[in-house]
Amino acid sequence: MRFATLAAWLIPALMIAASPAHAADIAPSTPAAAIAPLLANASVDAFMAQRRNAPVWYRAGGGAEAAATLSQILRRAPLDGLAAGPQLADAVDVAAQQAATGNPQAIASADRTLSAAWLAYVAALKAPLPDFTYSDPSLTLRVPNPVITLQLASIAPTLAQHLLAVSSVNPIYGPLRDTAWAALQRTPGAAPDPRLLINLARARILPSTGRYVVVNAANARLTMIENGQIADSMKVVVGKNESQTPMLASTIWYATLNPYWYVPMDLTKNIVAAKMLSPIAKPYWAEKRYEIMSDFGPTPTILPPSAIDWKAVKAGSQTAYLRQLPGKGNAMGKIKFPFPNDIGVYLHDTDHLELMALNDRHLSNGCIRLEDAQRLGRWLMGTLPATISPAPEQQVALPRGVPVFLTYITAQPKDGAVAFVADVYGRDKGPALASR
Repeated sequence: MRFATLAAWLIPALMIAASPAHAADIAPSTPAAAIAPLLANASVDAFMAQRRNAPVWYRAGGGAEAAATLSQILRRAPLDGLAAGPQLADAVDVAAQQAATGNPQAIASADRTLSAAWLAYVAALKAPLPDFTYSDPSLTLRVPNPVITLQLASIAPTLAQHLLAVSSVNPIYGPLRDTAWAALQRTPGAAPDPRLLINLARARILPSTGRYVVVNAANARLTMIENGQIADSMKVVVGKNESQTPMLASTIWYATLNPYWYVPMDLTKNIVAAKMLSPIAKPYWAEKRYEIMSDFGPTPTILPPSAIDWKAVKAGSQTAYLRQLPGKGNAMGKIKFPFPNDIGVYLHDTDHLELMALNDRHLSNGCIRLEDAQRLGRWLMGTLPATISPAPEQQVALPRGVPVFLTYITAQPKDGAVAFVADVYGRDKGPALASR
């Protein structure tokens, strides 16, 4: 049965299909005709042709358990970014009922219906997030190749378990989505909080596999993920509202021991210049141990203090490039973990650990101060990074690059419900991301 014929047969059936389970659907009703393009997926035809129509879902007489699992996944799919999920679940149920008769044509049609519905769901899980920057292009979220998606399903030892594993997405997203879904089931007809949908979209883009670091600027915590599990977590200090930690993905390739601190230009203009024009200029300069450089390039010339007109710096008519020497009082502490980005943020040690005791840790100029930089270093590098001399800026390569995701997730699962931390940056106030 071709997809056009299948859709024509299926749509009237969907018009009358109803069951108590459908009462908990969380998306507005989608006309059955609207799912026809999702079911008429040319990738399914091409894949089945390669297999000479060998079934994916109904191989070896199976299929019923996988169809039931897929239907359950699709019913909650509006939380996953697929608004038509409940209607696709109806299509899956109807196809599975027809396949249960044992009719070979119905089984073949059901196999195609389930395959197309699964591809629509997986594509929704990998939809891009607006306002998220991939400073490392290799980390850019991409919709999986449909053929590979179906191949993985076709070789899964237990297809139902495969579906559940893929739909769990990652260890931050799965618990949040499942808690939200369970809460919605307790209140039939309730619509999800728009803030929840925004936060689910942010959590959904995190990888399902591999080893990576997540910095959540909303609750000021860093989490280490490995093999689909949370390996460790710690408090961090993140950017103030006026100097927000951005949302981006990059890769940590090395650690820097005995780091300089390159003073941000706005701080030099607004704070350092004012200090240097005050009566405390000399003790302030001695305490901070700044150097004046010709530029922020790789081989700057060190300039004398007389080269700077601090009144001009404060007025914005002269630029002063400052760095702080390593050692006591250095804002970077003993180690930092740079990663490529256009904003100049990174992870780093701090000598102000007392700030970690605060409930609100939105205090920095955008960079991330670590509660335990040495612990993160051991996890990243497999050993405690150590200096080999007093020399500044000693770079120690990681055994392999580790991705880092800076995000902003205000929704948290807590005691069986979804709780929201304070939206310090005001990023949850816009319209909810449209489901597909």
